[in-house]
Amino acid sequence: MEFFTKIDIPRPDFTIDYTKKLAFFGSCFADNISAQFSSRKFQVLSNPFGTVYNPVSLAAQIRAIADGKVFGDGDVFQDGCWNRDGQKGCGDRDQEYRRAQDARGPWHSWDAHGSLSGATQEECVGKLNAAAKQAREFLQKADVMFVTLGTAFVYFLNADSADCGTCGRVVANCHRQDPSLFTRRMISVDEAAEALESIVDSLRRLRQQDWIPRSARNDAEKDTPDLHIVFTVSPLRHMADGARENSLSKATLQLAVDKIAKCGTEIATVASLPRNDIASRASAGVYSRICETQQSCASRNDNTHYFPSYEIVMDELRDYRFYADDMIHLSKTAEEYIFERMVDTYCSDATRENIARVEKFLKMANHRIVDSHSPATAEFQKKLAAQAASLEKMIPGLTKIEID
Repeated sequence: MEFFTKIDIPRPDFTIDYTKKLAFFGSCFADNISAQFSSRKFQVLSNPFGTVYNPVSLAAQIRAIADGKVFGDGDVFQDGCWNRDGQKGCGDRDQEYRRAQDARGPWHSWDAHGSLSGATQEECVGKLNAAAKQAREFLQKADVMFVTLGTAFVYFLNADSADCGTCGRVVANCHRQDPSLFTRRMISVDEAAEALESIVDSLRRLRQQDWIPRSARNDAEKDTPDLHIVFTVSPLRHMADGARENSLSKATLQLAVDKIAKCGTEIATVASLPRNDIASRASAGVYSRICETQQSCASRNDNTHYFPSYEIVMDELRDYRFYADDMIHLSKTAEEYIFERMVDTYCSDATRENIARVEKFLKMANHRIVDSHSPATAEFQKKLAAQAASLEKMIPGLTKIEID
């Protein structure tokens, strides 16, 4: 007898093990799930620019990473500089005002979370460039990138918010600035899909030959790992928007991902045909319809996927006991359940056994120490160090286990 509907998740054409590098970009759900992998000693990069919820800001971040952007003074602003006694302006054009701002709050970037803000302009710019460099180096070798979409509501700077050429731009984080500076609206399905296509295109440019299917590569290219992108919609509800608006927002994201996923499926059909046989591709009714030009489908690849995080919570965990006290975020139990579903989907039996070994070791390592100076504690620490070394030797790719 079944008491709930279990979501059927198709088996993908790739697997995750400890040798794989995993990147997570997007909402706080991405932070939570990446923490599940990281705590089990996988190689993980999580939100280098901080948490971001909407697909347009995500696309801008990843485009900056792929383009090798170097952030400068024009990419940051100081707290409060957008409202000077009721007049909008930037301190760069008013030296007296600029000096007055020196004693004000921290510096921020519209493209990044507050964790990358700085007490000085130089500190903020330095954090942005360090994050971009770290992300670029990781993504050039990453195997799987999970992109978690939180909302279709996007903030834009108003036309009168500044005289520095930034009016109308998308804002990833408002940094608690005056709400009158922004216009907030829900983007359309096409706008969301365009942002997702931009993400895939940016990663394709960053990785170059990785986007040619393995079967179609030259022998010299076969050792380069593929980068698989897994889109997912965050199950966390944005109830401040209203129940109906939250549903419309999630539906917009779902439809946008569906457009990208369908494109990827059709391109996979093209890739399975003889690479140089244009006639056979056209006869399939796919090549001429989807890929007449590179611009017709920026996500021209077979490496885009979807993981049903939203559906798992809505259909499998249909109970408020799986939410935190605020009834919006997920409980630890729900996060761990979704992680288990991901492991079941992407990991082999051997990898699941390795995960169990690591979990067992970490549970023992986290055992509470009563007397840190006793001989028994010293012997216990020695035993832990030996087991950690054994695990690192047994499991290729396992991140180093630090014993406190």
